[in-house]
Amino acid sequence: MVDVHGTVTDGFEPVREAFARNFELRGDRGAAFALYRDGRKVVDLWAGTAGPDGDEPWQEDTAQIVRSATKGPAAACLLLLHQRGQLDLDAPVGTYWPAFKAAGKDRVTVRDVLAHRAGVPALDVPLTPEQALDGVSGPRAVAAQAPLFAPGTTHGYHAQTYSWLLGEIVQRASGRSLGRYIAEEITRPLGLDLWVGLPPGETHRVGRIADVPPPPAPAASGLRARPKQSVHDAYANPDSLTRRAFAAITPLPDENDPAYRAGELAASNGIATARSLARFYAALIGNVDGYRESDAESRMLFAPATVTGARTVESDGPDQVLVVNTRFGLGYMLHGPTSPFLGPASFGHPGRGGPLAFADPDAGIGFGYITNGMQKNVTSDPRAQALLRAVRECLAALR
Repeated sequence: MVDVHGTVTDGFEPVREAFARNFELRGDRGAAFALYRDGRKVVDLWAGTAGPDGDEPWQEDTAQIVRSATKGPAAACLLLLHQRGQLDLDAPVGTYWPAFKAAGKDRVTVRDVLAHRAGVPALDVPLTPEQALDGVSGPRAVAAQAPLFAPGTTHGYHAQTYSWLLGEIVQRASGRSLGRYIAEEITRPLGLDLWVGLPPGETHRVGRIADVPPPPAPAASGLRARPKQSVHDAYANPDSLTRRAFAAITPLPDENDPAYRAGELAASNGIATARSLARFYAALIGNVDGYRESDAESRMLFAPATVTGARTVESDGPDQVLVVNTRFGLGYMLHGPTSPFLGPASFGHPGRGGPLAFADPDAGIGFGYITNGMQKNVTSDPRAQALLRAVRECLAALR
């Protein structure tokens, strides 16, 4: 039996039970979960060890790398720039980044980039981990890349290239790197422990991650225990767009390497606590505890029109990379069968192997789950889904 630390408010006790069962049944080694409701933190839990194969306990302020859940805070940078009149989502990317017009990409819009319709989910020549982090090689490679499907006509998950697409657009529209923009415009005003580009003084707080085996089928929360054959084949084929998209950085970087964590990759190397992810999403849709729109130094991040844009479907249907049906708004994955969130209003992003964070404006929810044990999944993790089911049940009982 794992010792679960933290608090839940009345009515959310089943969430604590689901969190504990993730350790007993679903392979969690170290994890944290937080939930905001109507701007107030109602669940804040942590348990296990900071590393999946160690004995150092997970502390209240332990943070973890969240892989593609980074895409949510990264997309917020572009939407905030648009909200403030500094970025036109319907302008060609080349308006801000002239080199991107190369190889037939002159009509690709910022909106296409956010909705994974830019046509450049992979690179003909992958980058090394060192090149991926140098701030120059990634944007240069994406700018030169010929589209791998006709931009704007379909969508395919830009698993790694999203880093350089979003990073370069933010740099050119704001004069700041994406990591700096997040620090100055999001994390500092909201008091978050969330970074894209981990500062040296915070390295001691971050646990190690590792791959762990998935749970057996009965504990898989009702999710498909085995992928469709087409999905299996796509991941197995080194020439498929699926494999090439995830291999845009080759060899795979060591995600526990301090040099990797210090870099800025908007698609994959964000580091956060669960409560900061939950608070971030809560702040996108409303005022959070301690912060009000009237306060000079704090505010609700998204205007109502921006929330609408984030959750409005831009891409829907067969994903050319993930080989399943996916749904995206402006930078955010939307609720659907392959990536279930709370309901139709939800928008957010999972991280490959486990993490999940999202907002649901109809329910007033900000949800954040992080783990150090990365299981073999991309869009839907059984541990996060077990927590999600418990939250849904609690909300129904509290109505």
